[in-house]
Amino acid sequence: MLKLALTFLIIGVVLGLLGFGGIGGAFVGIAKILFFIAIALFLLFLVISLVAGKAVKDAVD
Repeated sequence: MLKLALTFLIIGVVLGLLGFGGIGGAFVGIAKILFFIAIALFLLFLVISLVAGKAVKDAVD
């Protein structure tokens, strides 16, 4: 997902430099949304793994 966000960011910047500010801004906005979704998913999976890791450790002991 971060690759897709980076792709949209690069396309948006190139479009902005070429004078297509409206669509370039839209691409940058999409990149920003994808980036924050990726960060939120990372944090969610981090919390889940920590909780599941404790549950497995407690079950083994």
